[in-house]
Amino acid sequence: MAVQGAPQRRPSIHDVASHAGVSAATVSKVMQGVATVKPANVQRVFDAVERLGYRMDPLASELRRSKRRIIGAVVPEFESEFFGTVITELERLAEQRGYALVAASSRESETREKEILARMHDWRVSGVVLAPVRNERSPAAAFMKASGMTGVMIDRVLADNAFDTISADSAAASAEVARALVGNGHRHVLVIGLGEHAATVHARLEGFRAQALALAPDMRIDVILSESDVAPLRASLRDYFGKGERPTAVYSLFLKGTLVALSEFRRRGWHCPNDISLVGFDDAEWMQVTFPAIAAVVQPVRRIATQAMDLLFRRIEGEEGPSRALLEPCKVLMRESVGSPGGGARPGGGDGQ
Repeated sequence: MAVQGAPQRRPSIHDVASHAGVSAATVSKVMQGVATVKPANVQRVFDAVERLGYRMDPLASELRRSKRRIIGAVVPEFESEFFGTVITELERLAEQRGYALVAASSRESETREKEILARMHDWRVSGVVLAPVRNERSPAAAFMKASGMTGVMIDRVLADNAFDTISADSAAASAEVARALVGNGHRHVLVIGLGEHAATVHARLEGFRAQALALAPDMRIDVILSESDVAPLRASLRDYFGKGERPTAVYSLFLKGTLVALSEFRRRGWHCPNDISLVGFDDAEWMQVTFPAIAAVVQPVRRIATQAMDLLFRRIEGEEGPSRALLEPCKVLMRESVGSPGGGARPGGGDGQ
């Protein structure tokens, strides 16, 4: 008979093995991220871990390892929905394997980014997921290589010879936006962005430009890019419109830019899509519930995080071979904010691809 108030016994690895119907060795392999375990057994172990509330003993584990059961994650900022979701998913996936996640923001500073990586190296983290400020040739990435750290780079990256990279297929998504705007009759589009040296900004801009000009050689594409702050972008946008420029559509390459553009439209009394169309890269709840709903490029955030952790744990377990460069497809939703120039929303509205 259980004694009231007595502490409950901490579930052991053998309890997990019993519930999952596998051996304790298999549980250990799953918790360490060994990729050779059958997927069905992996799922049974994770289900048993969650059901029992099993937790590995980090002290006992670290005494047997030169690395701690810690995964580091460094992203440019925490405020955006994209990076917030990335960190949430990375944390969930790390904990699933018995690791803790330590996350930090570089605050769009390459100097701070490198300092954070140096601290994580001192902490003997098992691996790092890095979303660099600019691209895969950052000082932080160079430090990781020189220090022999295990890592995966995501988002603002193309390809690297030392680390696996995963990012959204920004160029293909922007090409789809170009096809939609050209198809609606737009021939003068303003593209706005932040972080002009970031790999993703370049890919989004060039993907849009190449497809738009291929379909409509007479297309006029104006570009306003700010290095690292929304305030200069807002000022440049006001100055641009103040000079009498009137594109029929604006394509924002980042989420905050979409909000900046929309607020400027409203300040001038313009309405989407009758006066001007608007498309934003990245989606957010407010874009879906505002009227009109804002057209958006939806990035596969959870897929990127899942791929990053899968590749990282493969490398932690010693998998060798050439680095991989993965591009995940986006979904483009042409909502009510897009229509023909001067003609309002296209018939039917809604989501289009």
